[in-house]
This record gives sequence, structure tokens and C-alpha cells, in this order.
Amino acid sequence: MMLDMVHDIQSVYRKLVHSMSRPGTITDLSQEAEKLDNQGVFPSTQLIARTLLDTEVTFSIVSSRAAEITSLFSQMTYAKEAAIEAADYIFVLEDAVSGAWLETIQAAKVGELIDPHAAATIIVEVEDLFGGTTLRLSGPGILTTASIAMNMREDWVELRADRNSEFPLGVDLLFTDVDHRVLALPRTTQVVKEEV
Repeated sequence: MMLDMVHDIQSVYRKLVHSMSRPGTITDLSQEAEKLDNQGVFPSTQLIARTLLDTEVTFSIVSSRAAEITSLFSQMTYAKEAAIEAADYIFVLEDAVSGAWLETIQAAKVGELIDPHAAATIIVEVEDLFGGTTLRLSGPGILTTASIAMNMREDWVELRADRNSEFPLGVDLLFTDVDHRVLALPRTTQVVKEEV
């Protein structure tokens, strides 16, 4: 069965909105991901690209195959490539070199006080959204606190907090894994790493 570019993409969009409004909730995109061919990125990452990218936005790819994936995303969505510092959406793929993820957080645009929505959204591929480092979440959309555990590629929590310290400025994060799951951490969510 082929991906329906209207109904399936609308379904993905609704799931992303749900994830952003309820940080810490892991959303399953398996139903839509099963309709995709392997294109060198996680199916959930490809679905996010197809949902969020269009001719009005820019994107950047952080990967050892950046040129190949940039070409793929441009053909799929007609969005234009931009430098990390200027991109609206930044995709950090699983094969990105060590340290690239932290450099991406540091370089991504956080918006301006007159237009905080001009900030970047960073989409990060991780091996698994279950297990690994435990993070405690609080903020809008969370009743008291929530806990998640993920296999973190680097210790990004403090750097993210620094980049998001001047609300409403900051970056939004979406994590995808190999099992077609998505986790959203909007800039309004406070994240604390739990010490073992």
C-alpha cells in the first residue's frame, strides 16, 4: 500500500501536534511508516520531513550522507536547503559524527523577541526511545512531572537548557527511533537528567 499524501500526512501532523502538546508522550507512526520504502533515513524521520517541509521553509541535514539526503528531501518536498544557522528544520541523522548533535543545538536559530516562531526545530534520530538515561520533564502539557528514558548520543540537556533560557526564544526538539516512534520536547519543557 502506498502512502496517501493527504490522509496519511494529516494523520502524522495530528500525531505531531499531540506529541508537542503533551511532552514526554511517545507517539507511534508505525501505521504510516509501513507504507514507505527505505530511503536511507528512519521512516518516522521521512514522515516528519514530508509533513513539515514545503516551499515556504528551509532545512539542513547533519549526516555523513548529507548531500544524498538533502537531494531526497528537496525532491520529496520542494523545500530549500540552508545552512544550519539559518534552517527552519534541522535533521540530525543516526550516522552523524560524534559531537555534531551538540554543535547543531549550539548553532540552531532560537528566534527573535519580535518573532520567536522564527526558531529552528531539530529532528534527531536515536536508536531507542525506551531505556538508557532517565530524564524528568515538567512544564506546560505535563500535570506535575513526567519521566522518559532514552539512549542519548551525547549529554545535550544542559546545552539545550542554556539555548532555551530566554523564553520565548529557544529550539524545539523531535526525537525519532528505529521503531517508528516520536517524542517531542518543545522549548517550554524543562528537562532534568536524573542522577543514578
